[in-house]
Amino acid sequence: MESHVKVFGHAVHPILIPLPLGLLSGSVAFDLLHRVSGDRAWGTAATAALGAGLVGGVVAAPFGLVDWLALPDGTRAKRVGLLHGIGNAGMLSLFGASWWLRREEPETLQSGPFALSLAGLTMAALAGWLGGELVERMGVGVDLGANLNAPSSLSDQPARTIPPERLAKMSGEQPVGREEPAADAGR
Repeated sequence: MESHVKVFGHAVHPILIPLPLGLLSGSVAFDLLHRVSGDRAWGTAATAALGAGLVGGVVAAPFGLVDWLALPDGTRAKRVGLLHGIGNAGMLSLFGASWWLRREEPETLQSGPFALSLAGLTMAALAGWLGGELVERMGVGVDLGANLNAPSSLSDQPARTIPPERLAKMSGEQPVGREEPAADAGR
C-alpha cells in the first residue's frame, strides 16, 4: 500500500523520523557523557537535543496518522499501526516529561529525567520495530510493484506496470469477472 502523503515520490513520514529519533537518542548519549565526565555542558546539550527532537516528532506524527487512517479496517497492518502510533505517542510523552523536569536547570545532573529518557529510548526501539514490521513485512508505504530496476520516483512512471489480475491478487482482491483457480487445478 502506497503512502498517501508523498514529496518527490517518497512517503513523508519515513523522511521525517530520522531527525527526531537521532536527536532523542542523542540526548541519552549526552546524558551518559554528562554522568561519566561531570561536564555540565553535556546536560545542556541533552536538554537542547530533547527539545528539538520533540518538535521533530510532533511534526512527523501527523503524516504517519494520515497513512494509518488509510489502512483497511480489520487488517493486521491497522492493528500494528495502532500499536506503533501509541508507542510513539508514549515515547514522546516520556521524553517530553524528561525535558519538562530539566528545562529550568538543564545543566544539573538529575536521575528522574534521565530514567524517563531511558524509558523513552526503550519505547522508541519497540515502536520502531513495529514500524519496520509495517514496512518490511506488510509493505505499508511501499510502491506497488516496487522492484530492483524500478524507474526513479521523479520520472512520474509507476514502479512497474502490473497486469490487472496480478495487481488484484497482490492487493488481496478478486478482479471483476475472474475466478481464482482451485488450488489443486492441473494436478
